Amino acid sequence: FYSSVAGWTVNYVFKAATNSFAGLSGDEITNMFVGFISDPIQPVLYQVGFMIVTSLVVATGVEKGIEKFSKVMVPVLLVIILILDFQALRLPGAMDGIRFLFQPDFSKINAKVILGALGHAFFSLSLGMGIMITYGSYISEKEHLGQMAVKVSIADTIIALLAGIAIFPAVFAFGVDPGSGAGLVFMTLPNIFPQMAGGYFFGIMFFLLLSLAALTSTISLLEVVVAFLVDSTKMSRKPATALAAVSITAVGIVATLSNGILSHIEIFGDNIFDFIDNTTANYFLTIAALISVIFLGWFFDKEKIHNQLTNNGTIKVAYDKVFNVLIKYVAPIGIVLVFLYQIGIFGTLE
Repeated sequence: FYSSVAGWTVNYVFKAATNSFAGLSGDEITNMFVGFISDPIQPVLYQVGFMIVTSLVVATGVEKGIEKFSKVMVPVLLVIILILDFQALRLPGAMDGIRFLFQPDFSKINAKVILGALGHAFFSLSLGMGIMITYGSYISEKEHLGQMAVKVSIADTIIALLAGIAIFPAVFAFGVDPGSGAGLVFMTLPNIFPQMAGGYFFGIMFFLLLSLAALTSTISLLEVVVAFLVDSTKMSRKPATALAAVSITAVGIVATLSNGILSHIEIFGDNIFDFIDNTTANYFLTIAALISVIFLGWFFDKEKIHNQLTNNGTIKVAYDKVFNVLIKYVAPIGIVLVFLYQIGIFGTLE
């Protein structure tokens, strides 16, 4: 289903570039979005196109494809975010958005908020998806895993904050509810851009940013499956990429069509798209992460863990023994609590 949403972002790049939002009311922009995702052809075409681009990068290989692409795209993403930040901070009332983003309200911090934040970390850091394991297998044996983990977490947080600076000042400047969710991106912000000075370019860059960010994610997700096929079946990379991409796209198309002509098909009260979304978010990620930490903490060779953390004894790490306790006891308990929260067991928890 992720490829479906990624296709939406590309469509909205073209909509922004052709000034399709100008002169439309909020209801008309909402109807535009609903009409697009329920169309039986357009969203599928964008989805397939997005997967083709993703496949071309992955099929090229890790060094010539993914690594080279990332070295170009990550700086481009950062530049776009910084430009959006600069523009957003110039809006009247922008400081209200900054205060909303950065001013802490400790009275609202409770167990529910903490568990929700931990659950969000699964998405933000791509945990439970196999991405970290797959990319980790490509890392040089000389890399300091502990330092790298810290750097990734810090970089992820910085990018998230920069993205927030780009969005929330605009949201508050135009009196929009910051809790609008996905509707904020595809239905609310397109109504804001035409009202902003330079909003035409602002809108194009915003949706271009989303598209490029989505592309980096789909590349990572597809690489997990391709790496598994290459390692387990000894397929070469290109056939493995083709098989994985076609299979994923086929399922994705069904999910996409469930917003339109297949909307009558429901699974536990949800259409196929929402069912896959909810199942992935609430079950698959946390269960996969739980299985991983249990295997690592209880069944994996402790000597191998020590060698990986210390680069075969060539570096000293202060967290060596603490890591074993965390991975064996603390992490599983934390993941179980997040899982119970996500499935609603702690729905009334304060």
